[in-house]
Amino acid sequence: MAAEVAIERSIRAMWNHHADPLSLGQLADTAFYSKFHYSRMFNEVTGTSPGRFLAAVRLFMAKRHLLESAASVSDITHRVGYNSLGTFTSRFTRSVGIAPTRYRFLARCGMPPLTLPAAQARHGLSTVAGRLHFPADVGPVRVYVGAFSTPIMEGLPRSCDILDECRPFRLNVPDGLWFIRAAAVMLHDGAPGPQVRLPRLIGSGWAVRARGGRMYNADVQLRAATQLDLPILLALPELDGPYHRPLHAAPSGEAGVAGFGRGACEGDWQADPWGRAGAHRLRAVQEGSP
Repeated sequence: MAAEVAIERSIRAMWNHHADPLSLGQLADTAFYSKFHYSRMFNEVTGTSPGRFLAAVRLFMAKRHLLESAASVSDITHRVGYNSLGTFTSRFTRSVGIAPTRYRFLARCGMPPLTLPAAQARHGLSTVAGRLHFPADVGPVRVYVGAFSTPIMEGLPRSCDILDECRPFRLNVPDGLWFIRAAAVMLHDGAPGPQVRLPRLIGSGWAVRARGGRMYNADVQLRAATQLDLPILLALPELDGPYHRPLHAAPSGEAGVAGFGRGACEGDWQADPWGRAGAHRLRAVQEGSP
């Protein structure tokens, strides 16, 4: 579609010029839209605003600089378009889950498994559950499924499930609007040295407006990422750092998804090719609501 092509063109400009002080008008010009129409179409196609997308691009590039260069955090701050070291550090820490200097250390030595704050008592929490649907010929993967307060997969999720086997995911969340996001990461990677890797697949379910300790369903269809997708900022051991082969990884060359049968977990794959999460897709699930 013409809108996707135009928005993708502006996203390429973000990646190519993330160090520059890009204005909304400049980005709109790359898409040949007015500022108002550009903002509306960008949100409809990507599920977030141009400013939030550009901020995610800058922080993702900061991760790459930290891991793949010897530049100081101060230098990297300016390389990715920030003028204030304090502002950069606070935003990086909030989005990635750890401070820049510690991220560099852990990513080079081995990122620890994702851990969440101590869980609250389940009394009063709602449950979001669902199944994962894969395309064919995925290969061995581990899937992270999380509930986030924004469409961007950044910061620690409010609840997270890590799947190495064929089973439904289950998330316990308090009242509020939650965005269900998933990332499938490879268990076998021959790339040498520390580097920032991309997920094998990504996916999203409907946004869920939870309330009153109810049960909600939100199946997730996984697909290959496109340029229209937000980069993952949350630090994950399989994506950030040196290659590490988990102890229970499936043998190389194994068909299908490690731990995931090609029956119920594969399902019928009819994923939205653009991963839209705009207003036309973000209907809240309200099972049992009056």
